[in-house]
Amino acid sequence: MMTNQIALEVNGEKRNCAIDTPLPKLLEQLGLNPRLIAVEYNGEILHKQFWETTNIQEGDILEVVTIVGGG
Repeated sequence: MMTNQIALEVNGEKRNCAIDTPLPKLLEQLGLNPRLIAVEYNGEILHKQFWETTNIQEGDILEVVTIVGGG
């Protein structure tokens, strides 16, 4: 069976997305504000300058952290 979906993990939860989904589109689908988050991609902090060129691959593991202001 052919499918255009791949499996990945976001903050410990199994998710699916379309093949070659750009990272910003995935974040948008998850309802996240790109200005208020940091992304760890397969164990490495991924700087925002690389988000546009990062396509989600089968088995990727993302940890998304919301930045909270105040103090």
